[in-house]
Amino acid sequence: MTQLLFRDDAYLKDAPGVVLSITPEGGVVLDQTIFYAAGGGQPGDSGVLRWNGQSLTIATAIKNDDGDIVLIPGEAQALPEAGQTLTQSLDWDRRHRHMRVHTALHLLSVVVPLPVSGGSIAAEKGRLDFDMPEAPEDKAAIEDALNALIERDLTISEDWITEAELDANPDLVKTMSVKPPRGGGKIRLVRIGTEGEQIDLQPCGGTHVATTAEIGRVRIGKIEKKGKQNRRVYVHLLG
Repeated sequence: MTQLLFRDDAYLKDAPGVVLSITPEGGVVLDQTIFYAAGGGQPGDSGVLRWNGQSLTIATAIKNDDGDIVLIPGEAQALPEAGQTLTQSLDWDRRHRHMRVHTALHLLSVVVPLPVSGGSIAAEKGRLDFDMPEAPEDKAAIEDALNALIERDLTISEDWITEAELDANPDLVKTMSVKPPRGGGKIRLVRIGTEGEQIDLQPCGGTHVATTAEIGRVRIGKIEKKGKQNRRVYVHLLG
């Protein structure tokens, strides 16, 4: 199975890799990768592979049924061969924006403490769908509270628990539509703040910034009614 370098260090922009296989559709599977595969509302990373003076543009990354990450070329190009050693490089600005938005959405789930029924991340904005029958009375208050948390420069870290521990603490799961990946025996938790002053703790497999200040100021965009019980809340990066 592909080693997930982004899981150990979300700030890796370049790394070596060895081609394990080329899929029938032309996707590239490496022994280790810095490319995040689409999942949990976060898009797959884009970037480029380079070897022997050649290059291959990667449009996105997905996870196959075997749990390997498959790098999907953006267009028909020459492919590396199995066994080839190459260099992989991310479209770092796009990835870093995903990280900022993703962490901002975790904070939004703190500011709006309601069950989450869906979510999506993009390079400029993200959104969460809440089980919120009535629209919030003060959108500006949500924005102010969110930016106040960001400005506290809180540390983001991770912890791991067993699947049994998660089953014993079901309130850790905020998202009703996206369940933590199972099967490996362990569940990754993303913590905002310290254990002594914890702001948020929830299962998550995505990439995040190191501190909340790195998100920068945000604004709350549209709040849309989505069905009888749901409201969709957008968060936009300002820079």
